[in-house]
Amino acid sequence: MSDTKLSRRAMFRTAAGAVAAVGLAGAMSGTAHADWGRRGRRIPRQQLSIQLYTLRNLFEADLEGTLEALADIGYRSVELAGTYGRSAAEFRRLLDRYHLRATSAHVSFDGEDVDALIEDAKILGYRKAACAYANYSTLAEWRAFADRLDKAAAAFRRAGISYGYHNHDHEFRAVDGVRPIDVIAEHTSPRNVHLEYDLYWVVEGGADPVEEYYRRFGRVQQFHVKDRGEDGAWADVGTGTIDWASLFRRTWAGPMKQYIVEHDDPADPLDTAKVGYDYLVDLRF
Repeated sequence: MSDTKLSRRAMFRTAAGAVAAVGLAGAMSGTAHADWGRRGRRIPRQQLSIQLYTLRNLFEADLEGTLEALADIGYRSVELAGTYGRSAAEFRRLLDRYHLRATSAHVSFDGEDVDALIEDAKILGYRKAACAYANYSTLAEWRAFADRLDKAAAAFRRAGISYGYHNHDHEFRAVDGVRPIDVIAEHTSPRNVHLEYDLYWVVEGGADPVEEYYRRFGRVQQFHVKDRGEDGAWADVGTGTIDWASLFRRTWAGPMKQYIVEHDDPADPLDTAKVGYDYLVDLRF
């Protein structure tokens, strides 16, 4: 077989051997800057979603109207952040009414009845969930958290649901010389815990999203697509400084990912939702 016809699978076998031979940092440097062949790809619409936290204020005022508006924009998948006073069954009926599907959710596990969370997940229909936030001041606390996360995620896995961790910026800043994101990754099983990378926060934490993707290759199964303005503030997707085409092209290899639009404090949440949707649907990379 000629070099030009070398398959991506073979390339990754070669990359894996390089990791073993020369260490992660050296192998990752070349992999992270790879340009995976042809351009002109687009995000499949079934992989495009929105984190409903973006629209939380609108949901408090008009839950049904806001869900309908998201469907009118074109969304068919959403990531949940609570059910706004409705039971899981009631919220599922609303999603069905507006032809929306919950593909994932932010669900806190610490101190919660994990079995009850799993039952709600089955009713709502999502097959991916993530812990939205954790923050500790010592490595011992982070390790203890990772142990609890792994145990909860194992229960979700046995129920057919992948449970992961969603980052902010502080997980990429060292505590006593070790980054909390590395504690989480190295003290949990890849079989149990996937990673949901919030790309704004990865950048804000001083890390390179592409290098971080390959550092934990195979575990990053969801992206929060949140843009960063010139001033460092949140921005609507496509209006800020993150080069989405390059980022998505360079992280195309690997497991199928969800691309989830988010903005933590939008002035006009529905406009933010539409801007993000239209940008990602039109994006070629």
